[in-house]
Amino acid sequence: MFSLVHTNPVARHIVRYAQIVLGALLTSLGYNLFLIPAHLLTGGISGIAIVIYYLTGLPVGAQNFVYNLPILYLAYRMFGRHYAFDTIFGTVVLSILLDLTHFVVDWNVCANIVLNSVFGGVLTGIGFGMVFRVNANTGGLDVVGAVVKKYYAIDMGTVVFVLNFLIVAGSAFVCTLEEMLFTFISIYVIAELTNRVAAGLNREKSIVIISGEAEKICTDIMENVHRGVTYLDGRGGLTKEPRGILFAVVSLTQVGRVKTIVRHHDPQAFMIVSDTSEVTGKGFTLECESYADAKRKWEEQKARQR
Repeated sequence: MFSLVHTNPVARHIVRYAQIVLGALLTSLGYNLFLIPAHLLTGGISGIAIVIYYLTGLPVGAQNFVYNLPILYLAYRMFGRHYAFDTIFGTVVLSILLDLTHFVVDWNVCANIVLNSVFGGVLTGIGFGMVFRVNANTGGLDVVGAVVKKYYAIDMGTVVFVLNFLIVAGSAFVCTLEEMLFTFISIYVIAELTNRVAAGLNREKSIVIISGEAEKICTDIMENVHRGVTYLDGRGGLTKEPRGILFAVVSLTQVGRVKTIVRHHDPQAFMIVSDTSEVTGKGFTLECESYADAKRKWEEQKARQR
């Protein structure tokens, strides 16, 4: 099933837009279950809509759509039809779901403002992260940030942060000091979860090994850890002597086994272990044959070439 999604363009698009809808639903629930009942604010165009809602009672979703109309036009003019379609889709879905799920505001699931700010931030952040993960957006300041980055080479995150800060600061008159402080907590949680989900939660470890026993280490890792290894040829900067360089990506639980293998073959080996936010391909998102099967196929291929 998973491989079908990767190979079938139609299935891939269906899954992509389904993820946008699910992300927009989680964001809407984060607003209506936790943030709005606690009278908290948020950034972006939806943040402006929430402020107007507190003052007038106008629906948040309908406002969000209306305020985004000039931004949707800007997206089409600046970035083309495909980007504009994704932006329109995300904006319309979020606006509709914000109003469709508004009835849950009356549930008052939590009376504690601390929990509301945290769990509202968690749900909203996961929702936005799911949308950004498939290279889509829900309109608003993300488009403005992209335009500013295109013409002025200013980091998009910086632009969005400054605009969000101005919106929240300018809306302080509708909230108490306590609500403002918890608003900043929820905004921080939203930003953290958005980044983590968009980058990928399946964090693996990438390992670089430099050793004179690289061939033995490479074989041992493939046979006993069952991970692919890329072999590079290098030279020492001082001695100019040949050095084997190995690169591999493994799960967190496999790092210890790789370290044991490296120490066994070369206690003086130089090894770098670093975080990797997302890994795709054989052995991770795609099925991969065992080392024994891969070796047998390779040997058969070499025999045919002779």
